Amino acid sequence: MNINKLETFITLSNCLSFTEAAEQLYCSQPAVSMQIQSLEEDLGVQLFDRIGKKLYLTKQGDIFKPYAEQIVNLLRSGREHLHQLEDLSAGALVFGASNFVGVYLLPSVLAWYKEQYPKIKISMKITSSQQLIHQLESNSIEFLVLSDQVEVDESRYQTCSFYQDRLVLIARPDHHLAQKRRCTLYDLQNETFFMKPDKSATRQFLDMKFEQAGISLSNTIEISSLEGIKQGVIHGLGVAAVSELTVKQEIASGLLVAIPVDEVKFERGIQYVHYKNKHLSPAAKAFITMLDNILTEE
Repeated sequence: MNINKLETFITLSNCLSFTEAAEQLYCSQPAVSMQIQSLEEDLGVQLFDRIGKKLYLTKQGDIFKPYAEQIVNLLRSGREHLHQLEDLSAGALVFGASNFVGVYLLPSVLAWYKEQYPKIKISMKITSSQQLIHQLESNSIEFLVLSDQVEVDESRYQTCSFYQDRLVLIARPDHHLAQKRRCTLYDLQNETFFMKPDKSATRQFLDMKFEQAGISLSNTIEISSLEGIKQGVIHGLGVAAVSELTVKQEIASGLLVAIPVDEVKFERGIQYVHYKNKHLSPAAKAFITMLDNILTEE
């Protein structure tokens, strides 16, 4: 089976337009049509349906798509690895990270990495945990970095926690809990508490902590953006528990204060995840080594 057929199929399945696919592939529409027809003959199934003027993936096409993506991405990854065998003077580092990790934790590591390997092209995909796992399954990224509260299939994936992230309770300096200088979980029962949506790993982690303590929050505000949560607290709408890394500047400038919470540790691990027995590229191995060595020494 010709790899070009698979690349044509993936492109067409994404845009569902022969005209647009031809433009993206720098070829003619008849050439795209011939590649798809040939692939369908190879597989013995129909991959696309025309209904009126619109194009749709068939059920068979939808099932086949992730396999085609894996094959194409795996071949691309293999070629990239070959270019990195001699040294790391060229190549690419392609991985995924959850929002907090990608925005607040990894930039310092990337700066160190770029200093060591200036010619490596870096691509960090920041998105939801579910999307990251999907990208890992399709081989569009080599590994991902996210909270260890996100469950992954350990029969398929290798995981390693390399960093302990501490969450702190934050409030405005004039908030009554800030005046007490410390509190308990029970003090939070009647507070307006900012939370991320329930699919967030941070939300699940906090829900577990409150459930373990037998506490039910009576008044919560859901905001999907961490920056939105911080601004809500700064404007006196309530309190929140966020990663200490994300509020260092606001605490230093006096916009927020961190309030110690007695008898509870808001700590979670940050992990990297990749397929078991996967041949990681030299660029990926070098970055993971930095994760293991640099962050554990901080």
